[in-house]
Amino acid sequence: MARLIFDKSRPGSRRYDVADFTGLEPESPFVPDDIRRAEPLPLPEVAEVDVVRHYVKLSQENFGVDVGFYPLGSCTMKYNPKANEEIASLPAWAQLHPEQPVETAQGALALMHELQESLAEISGMHAVSLQPAAGAHGELTGMLMFRACFNDAGEERKVMIVPDSSHGTNPASAAIAGFKVAHLKSDERGMVSAKALKALCEKHGEENIGGIMMTNPNTLGVFEQEVKEVAEYLHEIGALLYYDGANLNASLGYVRPGDMGFDLVHFNLHKTFSTPHGGGGPGSGPVGVREKLMPYLPHPLVTRAEGGFAFYRPEKSIGRMKLYFGNFLVLVKAMVYLRALGVEGLKRVAENAVLNANYIQERLKDAYDIPFYQRCMHEFVLSATRQKKLGVRALDIAKKLLNDGFHAPTIYFPLIVSEAMMIEPTETESRQTLDAFCDAMLRYAREIEEDAEKFKELPNLRIQHLDEVAAARNPVVRWAPEKL
Repeated sequence: MARLIFDKSRPGSRRYDVADFTGLEPESPFVPDDIRRAEPLPLPEVAEVDVVRHYVKLSQENFGVDVGFYPLGSCTMKYNPKANEEIASLPAWAQLHPEQPVETAQGALALMHELQESLAEISGMHAVSLQPAAGAHGELTGMLMFRACFNDAGEERKVMIVPDSSHGTNPASAAIAGFKVAHLKSDERGMVSAKALKALCEKHGEENIGGIMMTNPNTLGVFEQEVKEVAEYLHEIGALLYYDGANLNASLGYVRPGDMGFDLVHFNLHKTFSTPHGGGGPGSGPVGVREKLMPYLPHPLVTRAEGGFAFYRPEKSIGRMKLYFGNFLVLVKAMVYLRALGVEGLKRVAENAVLNANYIQERLKDAYDIPFYQRCMHEFVLSATRQKKLGVRALDIAKKLLNDGFHAPTIYFPLIVSEAMMIEPTETESRQTLDAFCDAMLRYAREIEEDAEKFKELPNLRIQHLDEVAAARNPVVRWAPEKL
């Protein structure tokens, strides 16, 4: 069966030429001669109906949150209200131009100002910038602000502590900002130990410690019980605390990063606040800061001005992190979501996220290993080490889930868990969906014990035996004809 549109190409299938509509001769130079190719591009010749059918069929092979359950751990694509998408697509928002006069976009500035204030209140911060375009972008923004703050104080502080239960992009963000990354090993509970942290800081020299990058709950879905002690110690030695907001679903309305002692937080609006996450975007990763870091926020921020709202630049701003004003339509969806939920609604998000994760964990705990088993928050990590001994890896189970109409959880992360499967059901799924997923996972455990080799047969997936290593090391991402 043809897989590429080029495979469907047949000479003469094209039924019209550009010249038919422009009135120009075919040889008329749309492009200057000095940059035109000598030969025309070998584009496929396909009739419209075949083009439409080809791409619709391809879309039906993709898995998405509108198709089925998506328990991808840590930065999950959750179902998001379609009303938010519709509101963000209204001409009043979607047709704004970023270079039009501020006086003609007061509604947009009012929305941005309210979102800044709302996120600050939710997180316990003093001010928020909406500039960063994604979670990792927010991380980098935070690290650059830390660096600017230390430079302003005449302090070098070259070391950033990153726990082994942190998110995967944290070390890279710290390194890009010029910090040396010092990894902190989790204790037997899967948590950051204040005692171990102090020992690591003393090893590198307390005067060299810039801070720590962590989230609470962490990537294991475990709430950090010593976070206040960690914050007090780091502040005593002049260091700062960065909060990765990817797990904020677990604590909305109940506990705020600022109250835990964090100095800076990034938000994943594209997860926690309603925009679909995955497929490369769109993302949005605003950063909120305590008072000490406010002068360094990226610009522009929105403030109240005489007769309305205006943009302004903080005194010692690190500059722009993105052209114009952030991913604006993502901001619209987030504000609609916050307005719809209100304070009590946000608390229910956390309650349902935590309840759903614990429900799945309890149903699966006897069939799979859970290295850091305890009352989890919004996600948990199980291990397929028991199944691996029988010849089945976490990857095989992930493929089986896709074969049966579920997206796979995050696998092989966090790295501290062998054959890891990180499961986050989110707050949006029904008990019926959770039961269907659990029933499948329990059935897999039984089938693996009965016949591991038969379990790995996948009759329904379009691509059944992908060589993942070859695909990762030698990707072919574009079609090329044999001769150009």
